[in-house]
Amino acid sequence: MPMRVVFMGTPDFAVPTLARLARDGHDIAAVYTRAPAKAGRGMSLRPSPVHAQADTLGIPVLTPASLRTPEAVETFAGHWADVAVVVAYGMLLPQAILDAPQHGCLNLHGSLLPRWRGAAPIQRAVMAGDAESGVGVMQMEAGLDTGPVALEGKVLIRPGMTAGELHDALMPVGAALMSEALERLGRGDLTFTPQSAEGVVYAHKIGNDEARIDWSRPAAEVANRINGLSPFPGAFFAVDLGKGPERVKVLRASRGDGAAAPGTLLDAEGLVACGDGAIRLLELRRAGKSGSASGAEFIRGARLAPGSQLG
Repeated sequence: MPMRVVFMGTPDFAVPTLARLARDGHDIAAVYTRAPAKAGRGMSLRPSPVHAQADTLGIPVLTPASLRTPEAVETFAGHWADVAVVVAYGMLLPQAILDAPQHGCLNLHGSLLPRWRGAAPIQRAVMAGDAESGVGVMQMEAGLDTGPVALEGKVLIRPGMTAGELHDALMPVGAALMSEALERLGRGDLTFTPQSAEGVVYAHKIGNDEARIDWSRPAAEVANRINGLSPFPGAFFAVDLGKGPERVKVLRASRGDGAAAPGTLLDAEGLVACGDGAIRLLELRRAGKSGSASGAEFIRGARLAPGSQLG
């Protein structure tokens, strides 16, 4: 049966779920999202992807700076929602908000809980070399991603898969999962299972200090980090391209065979030595440039000879 829903989300990851719930015929009373932010060369205010989708669907949008004021809680409760659906909203929900809908708040989280609770589950899964990831529908509570889980959908992490590719693979799975969750909630047969106390791992926010490639690490770890940070923020190294050291982002890498001092370019195809083994640079982008190039194209264009040192 259709339910009265408040939807809370911000980035691209949340858009398919919002569109699916609208298509399912649920009464979406309001969409909560982060306020428009400056973006692009002109630094003009740009609404979030969820905001844009809500406008297309004709759903009222709210962008409160806080949900902790009495006014914000009163407004939220005034939607008289059966349930709130939260997908990468980007703001912690106080208990008064969690308690307002009749059936509470359901969160679509981008990992197989309790592994990778927190801010960056998709990137961390790839960076760690996990064989699989997934999404789960969880009943929200005060703790960080600690609530009981009702449904899960799994996605294999292919060798060489980037965080961006995993993100895109998870989106339709998540949308279908939340659709099923609301259908079952409406029928009264959505059940929740507490998370295991074992296997808890936190997906901390990606720090700027993690983006620089440490060639002294084992090749598998370096390749996973590069792919896990692609496309954003993008792992990088520095090299002199004729005007002093410049940053070069590596958007994709794979394992290779070779040995030398860490950071040594081993051939003209983009093979680079690591602390143990080597990786092959598959896709690169110079700082400040919009286009990318294959490893071989970049090495040829930059006139880097085997033996060059990447910092």
